[in-house]
Amino acid sequence: MNFKDNKAIYLQIADRIGDQILSGTLTPEGKVPSVRELAAEIEVNANTVARTYDHLQQNGVIYTKRGLGYFVSPDAEEKIVATRRDQLMQGEMDYFLGQLKAVGITPAELQGLYSDYLNK
Repeated sequence: MNFKDNKAIYLQIADRIGDQILSGTLTPEGKVPSVRELAAEIEVNANTVARTYDHLQQNGVIYTKRGLGYFVSPDAEEKIVATRRDQLMQGEMDYFLGQLKAVGITPAELQGLYSDYLNK
């Protein structure tokens, strides 16, 4: 897995797991790879994956079954979408809209671009 410098590695791993849940690769009540399995797969320290799982568990995305491992929460998809929507609206959207204004893209142009994107 290639990591970016602008975000903590454990959060990037959490995003990847979130992507897998949203795509259906990991399903509600489905088992999540063990800490050691995932650490070996993406070539990071097991403590980093453990930190990722703690983060996801605190956010209600995964849970543990004692002695069996980690599993995807039934409402994980809704929680991920809500969190990502909040992050987008609170941080990234302001920058994005500022860039649109700076280069002179009108609301009508943006609407057309977005409609084209959705129709792909």
